[in-house]
Amino acid sequence: MAVNLQAPETLLPVAGVRLASVNAGIRYKNRNDMLLMELEPGSHTAAVFTRNAFCAAPVHVCRHNLQHSNPRYLLINAGNANAGTGEQGMQAARECCEQVAQQGACWAEQVLPFSTGVIGMQLPVEKMTAALPEVFGKLDANGWLEASRTIMTTDTVAKAISRQVEVFGETITITGIAKGAGMIHPNMATMLAYVATDALLEKEILQSLLNDVVEETFNCITVDGDTSTNDSLVVVATGSSGVYVGGDGLPVFRQALQEVCLYLAQAIVRDGEGATKFISIEVQGAATRAEARLVGNTVALSPLVKTALFASDPNWGRILAAVGRSPVDGLDVSCISIWLGDTLLIEDGEPAASYHEELGQVEMKRDEITIRIHLGRGDASATTWTCDFSYDYVKINAEYRS
Repeated sequence: MAVNLQAPETLLPVAGVRLASVNAGIRYKNRNDMLLMELEPGSHTAAVFTRNAFCAAPVHVCRHNLQHSNPRYLLINAGNANAGTGEQGMQAARECCEQVAQQGACWAEQVLPFSTGVIGMQLPVEKMTAALPEVFGKLDANGWLEASRTIMTTDTVAKAISRQVEVFGETITITGIAKGAGMIHPNMATMLAYVATDALLEKEILQSLLNDVVEETFNCITVDGDTSTNDSLVVVATGSSGVYVGGDGLPVFRQALQEVCLYLAQAIVRDGEGATKFISIEVQGAATRAEARLVGNTVALSPLVKTALFASDPNWGRILAAVGRSPVDGLDVSCISIWLGDTLLIEDGEPAASYHEELGQVEMKRDEITIRIHLGRGDASATTWTCDFSYDYVKINAEYRS
């Protein structure tokens, strides 16, 4: 069950974007598993993708197509990752683009394919292409809610959010959806996420904003330390509002985009496979932000820390050990202090005189826990968001292909 996360009841349409979902029978029964997004001509698109060397066929095709065109359609399927599928998988991704292009009256390079699901299985192209007439016929500006459900795999809650902000007295809309619950340790974004706005932005500025925002949001989460083969994050600016975002308006838009991305990123952690707790690991006093992230990730990825969190066991020695083995040169433990919530555990490398087990127990029983670490090396800081490891994490992944 997701930690303090509920699916939205409504989402705002974004002028210039239409969506439709259908059941193509790719893997799941009795639920939609294929999504088509149509973008207004002239829309600008920015994206980031996984850095996994075994990246999926659709990631290769997306990267190529983005270099040669402005996308008109995004085709997303759940249940099959089309990763580890060799040249046949590449042909399948290209064939999907060609079939969408025929029905959408555009070039194949103007179609971006995305897949999520089981790795190593060939994509059932014939099922997807057979469903294209239906999905084209259902395109609707109000298709966001169903889209958020369509892209789910092991997710238990659909992840989506809308925001409206004023720029120069004019209202712009941002709506985003994401999926992901396991195989989450982004080195760019998350498993799949799509954000759209009706603001007017130059493509280069949009890509630069996305690169910056990703570093503060999606690249700060981890569930299990596994970076997916299919990670993709796309941001589309249709320009349909006519509101140009530039100059003094850019910080306002950036803040709104960051809020949307942060919500989606944290929603993935809150719905981590088998998660019962949402954990914030704040590392302060680092020499650099990169150093702070190294320490935060080391603690967040420790199975011993994560299982202690699940058990509500104030075994803080596991946190101390993870900090100590962080790949940071020259850590001086006499400068390090560690807190569990508001409870001081270690002060300047020594056990805190004020600590006793009952205080730690109170903190560990919360469903949202903050671990704060001060390194005493500088002024840089970073926060990593993660979740605990429960029995259900093993069960979900052991039975994933069943």
